[in-house]
Amino acid sequence: MNTPAKPLALIAVLKASPGNESALKEALLALVEPTRSEPGNIEYTLFEVRDEHGTFYMRECFKDQAALDAHVATPHYQQFAAASGEWFAEAPRLIFLDQVSG
Repeated sequence: MNTPAKPLALIAVLKASPGNESALKEALLALVEPTRSEPGNIEYTLFEVRDEHGTFYMRECFKDQAALDAHVATPHYQQFAAASGEWFAEAPRLIFLDQVSG
């Protein structure tokens, strides 16, 4: 018997390089609505660290790994990935999560 796939949750930590804080924030905001419209998306919420201007956390949840893979292949994500390299102070960090409470 196949068990249903667990939702795939993660937090992406994205730090802007000096002078690119606004550009990165605008680009991340532009991803929110198209990503929320994807059939496998459960949550896609952007936060900025209050005391670290230009450091963003994107809380993401997808139906399963296939939905995350589909997200990464979308035109809006590919456009962001192609344009954003110089905006980062360091490589984005992806923190994958296991839900332990309801």
